[in-house]
Amino acid sequence: MDEFEDLVDQYYQALYRFGFSLAKNPDRAADLVQQTFVIWAQKGHQLKDRSKAKTWLFTTLYREHLGNARRSQRHPETEITEAEHELPLEEEDSGRKLDAQRAVKLLSELDETFRAPLTLFYLQQHSYKEIAEVLDVPIGTVMSRISRGKDQLRKKMTSETASAPTRIVDFKPETIQRNNG
Repeated sequence: MDEFEDLVDQYYQALYRFGFSLAKNPDRAADLVQQTFVIWAQKGHQLKDRSKAKTWLFTTLYREHLGNARRSQRHPETEITEAEHELPLEEEDSGRKLDAQRAVKLLSELDETFRAPLTLFYLQQHSYKEIAEVLDVPIGTVMSRISRGKDQLRKKMTSETASAPTRIVDFKPETIQRNNG
């Protein structure tokens, strides 16, 4: 441990300056130095000639910098405000959430014979074999109940209207403009 502390004391500043000259950023330079010493702590014992520790540290820092540069080219950092237009809108997903909530509600209305295997398969991600063991029925019965249960659920989903409006009003923008102006 004393050797490690001696290396840090002796080379930290020089490694930091070298890292800063490469990264052009004080935080990244500090990260490079820290990562270099982490690697030394893991692999430094493999260096047989301790007089080459300085060269080893600088070479390791440089390689870490090159690795970071390659990663940043493949996966560039972007400010969230610059990429905001690429993010999905929450509204797009809200319809799916409502359908999922409705499906779970309608699932709870199914007979237990079909509800249990559907729940275990779709909500708990059990395999047919696991469901057969849990319900103590043959695997063919599980497959049949899931198939029939899906059919029943699909019929309920399509036959019952969702939370759609019961009365549709014909909207004509021109009538609004005449009334306002």
